[in-house]
Amino acid sequence: MRVLLVGASGIIGRAVATELGRRHELISAGRNSGDVQMDITDVESIKAAFKKVGRIDAVVSAAGVVKFAPLEAMAAADYEIGLNDKLMGQVNLVLIGRESISDAGSFTLTSGVLDADPIRFGSSASMVNGAINAFVVAAAIEMPRALRINAVSPGVIEEALGGFAPYFRGFEPVPAARAALAYSKSVEGAQTGQIYRVL
Repeated sequence: MRVLLVGASGIIGRAVATELGRRHELISAGRNSGDVQMDITDVESIKAAFKKVGRIDAVVSAAGVVKFAPLEAMAAADYEIGLNDKLMGQVNLVLIGRESISDAGSFTLTSGVLDADPIRFGSSASMVNGAINAFVVAAAIEMPRALRINAVSPGVIEEALGGFAPYFRGFEPVPAARAALAYSKSVEGAQTGQIYRVL
C-alpha cells in the first residue's frame, strides 16, 4: 500500500514509520520535514500536499497540538489551538483526503487517553480527544466507497514522558512501538469506526 503518514517526525510517527515501513511504501509529511510539507491547520496546505502525493491507499495522522494550562488560565483562544490543529486538522485530512484515497482505503487519526482519564491542565486535550473519537465513530457509518476510519487513543507515551511525568502519576507509560501496532491494525485490518485504546 501507499501510506501517507502525517506527523512522521514525531515520537509516535517515527514508531509508526518503522512498523508500517517494513511492508508498505510510506510518504512522510510534516510542517517542516518529510517527503511533502503539510500544515494541518491550513486547508490549502493540505490540498497542495494531497495533490503532490497523488493516489494513496491509507492516511495515518500522528499529528496535532493542544495547549496544556490550568483551567482558570484558559481563554477561548487557548482552546482554539487544539480545535484548529489537532481536531479540525485531522478532520480536514479526512474531508480533503477522500478525493485522493483508493476505494476501501483507510484513515487513522490520533486522539488520546485524556478523553476518558483526565489530568490537571489537560481540559483542552480531553475536549479535543473526545471530539476526535466521536467524529470517527459517526463518520464511519457514512464513509463512501468502502472507506474505513479509526482512531488510536494511546496512553502517555514512554519516550515522551519527560517533563510531563508529574501530571501523569499512576499512569503506566506506553512504549511508542506498542502504540504503533494499533496503527498497523487500523491500516492493515478490516475494522472501521473503532477507537483503539493502547494503555
